[in-house]
Amino acid sequence: MRGPHNIIRLVRTGATFERTGAMRHVLEAMGAPARIRLAARLIGLPFRWLGYRGDPALPPLVRALTALGPAYVKFGQLLSTRPDIVGPELAAELRMLQDRMPPFPMAEAEAEIERSLGRPVSEVFESLSAPVAAASIAQVHKGRLREDGTEVAVKVLRPDIERDFRRDIDAFHFAAGAIEFLLPASRRLRPSEVIDHFESVVENELDLRLEAAAASEYGENTNGDAGFHVPRVLWQLTDRRVLTLEWVDGTPLGDPEALRAAGHDLPALARTVLQSFLTHALRDGFFHADMHQGNLMVAEDGRLVAVDFGIMGRLDEYTRRIYAEILLGFIRRDYRRVAEVHFEAGYVPADRDLDAFTLAIRTIGEPIFGMDARRISMARLLALLFEVTERFGMQTRTELILLQRTMVVVEGVARSLDPEINIWEVARPVVESYIRENIGPKAALRDLNRTLLVLARFGPRLPGFAEKALHEMEARSRRDAVRESRLRPWLWAGGGAAAAAIIMALLA
Repeated sequence: MRGPHNIIRLVRTGATFERTGAMRHVLEAMGAPARIRLAARLIGLPFRWLGYRGDPALPPLVRALTALGPAYVKFGQLLSTRPDIVGPELAAELRMLQDRMPPFPMAEAEAEIERSLGRPVSEVFESLSAPVAAASIAQVHKGRLREDGTEVAVKVLRPDIERDFRRDIDAFHFAAGAIEFLLPASRRLRPSEVIDHFESVVENELDLRLEAAAASEYGENTNGDAGFHVPRVLWQLTDRRVLTLEWVDGTPLGDPEALRAAGHDLPALARTVLQSFLTHALRDGFFHADMHQGNLMVAEDGRLVAVDFGIMGRLDEYTRRIYAEILLGFIRRDYRRVAEVHFEAGYVPADRDLDAFTLAIRTIGEPIFGMDARRISMARLLALLFEVTERFGMQTRTELILLQRTMVVVEGVARSLDPEINIWEVARPVVESYIRENIGPKAALRDLNRTLLVLARFGPRLPGFAEKALHEMEARSRRDAVRESRLRPWLWAGGGAAAAAIIMALLA
């Protein structure tokens, strides 16, 4: 219930932010006016003693969120992908929240596995390790199956995590509504929509069967991709609160020194990260939307291995074509075509000036080609593009915002491996390959074939649809005629009375 009882939880949240120094840190980073910072300080000080202390070794914001619990950590992870809301400085700090939660006891994990699978742990597993990773929602154990000795990764949800998340999300909703009411200027950041998005993400992650399905689809899509691997799902050992995948040994992508020591080519890995993401987004329309270093590792054979499929993104085929044409237009510096694509897709209203929009697009593209490789950013380009298109009346496209957010993370990962990477040069072959296959005569014939198949499927029903529509039009016309005939005498009487009143007023 989103009622005033949430005030108690929010008071403790504010007290924790004050006690850890996160309140001052956040307001300064977001450029809050001095009077706002002073007011927050005066309000927070009396309640400081109610706040959690947290780990003093952590930066203020990370310290506060980890002290407040899993829901706050998860929310911080989500905001780390939204520099448009929290700014680049806080977004970078929030990326430290990967796998920052303490594990829960082994006995509780085993009890959860037994409840979910309906069998004793000792009957299923020859061995089950202590937690090897602990995140905000679940933790992972390494196991060996008793049946055939296969090594597996067993992901188990935290005890009572659903109840804890619903309680905190309820408080988040209450806080977002209060902020929008008390600070109307905050509405441009759409706090309520941010919480709605967070709630939908968490709801999906709290059912591990959905993550298993995402991993399965993602694995099928990428099965033939050289240099990329998705662990196989063991469906017979997966339930709502337990997910079992094949175990893959590898070196974390966030440890460049260990990667070098293992003999891996870091610039080649950087290219694989970026090209894999673009390939999955364009070719498949289904991409990993949380590709930070904590969810990527490198196997001994050099393959990039992805894990944690709780947050995935989708693009329909038409949007993929539009996205590819926009990227290719920028790569070729064909700004007129970029502008035309926006008009053709209906992203920008038809009554806007095409020449003016083309000029605005040029102001985005031209500075990029004057930069050195290390400063070129496709994510930055997309952010500027959204800013310009909004000025020309484009409505928010949520699927493109998710794509841009993921692009920020992917670029960051690639640059951590190769600071000199040229984003355009790496992206160009992927985009051009997609264009060749999906835009042109071959694609037109494929689209025509699909259209004919749809018409063939619905063809026998079309005459019935047409006849029904004609009957409805005729019935509506008859009803309108009857209604008009009934109203006509009253209209004449009313008109006559009005005319008489006017004449009498003139004669008076």
